[in-house]
Amino acid sequence: MATQTQDAGQAAVKTAKVGMPQLDFSTFSNQIFWLVVTLVVIYFILSRIALPRIGGALADRAGTITNDLAEAEELKQRALEAEQAYEKALADARAEAQSINIAMRAEIQAQLDVELAKADAQISARTAEAAAALAEIRNSAMVSVKDVAKATAKEIVAVMGGKADAKTVTTAVTARMKG
Repeated sequence: MATQTQDAGQAAVKTAKVGMPQLDFSTFSNQIFWLVVTLVVIYFILSRIALPRIGGALADRAGTITNDLAEAEELKQRALEAEQAYEKALADARAEAQSINIAMRAEIQAQLDVELAKADAQISARTAEAAAALAEIRNSAMVSVKDVAKATAKEIVAVMGGKADAKTVTTAVTARMKG
C-alpha cells in the first residue's frame, strides 16, 4: 500500500511538472484541429448569415440617404425660389411704405406743431404750480426737520445723563442747521 501511495505521489509530481494543459505539446494537434474547425464554422456563419444581413442594412441605409439628399436638394430649390419671391415682395412693400411714410410725416408734423404749442403752455402752467408746491413742501420739511432734530438732541442729552432746557436745544439746532 505504501508503494501505491508512493507511485500516485510520483505521478502527481510528474503531472504537476507538465504545467497548463493548453501548453502541453502532446495536445497541440488536437487543439489546432478544433481551432481550425471553430474558425471555419464561424466563417461560414458570418459569411452566410450575418454579413448578408449587414450588407442589406447598409444598402437600405445608402438608398435612404440618397433619397433624402435628393429630396433635400429639391426642397432647397423651392426655398430659394420662395426667398426670391419674398425679397421681391419685400422690396415692393418697402417702396410703398416709403411713399406712405413721407405723406404721413408731413401730416403728423403739422399736428405735432399744434400739440407741442398746447403742451408747452400746459407744461409752463404746471411747472409754476409745481415750483410753488415744492417751495411749500421744502418750508414744511425744514420745520419738521427742526422739530425732529430738537426732539432727538433732547433725548440724546437725556440718555447721556445731562439735562438741557428747550431754549438751549433750540439754539444749538438752529446754529447747526445754519452751517
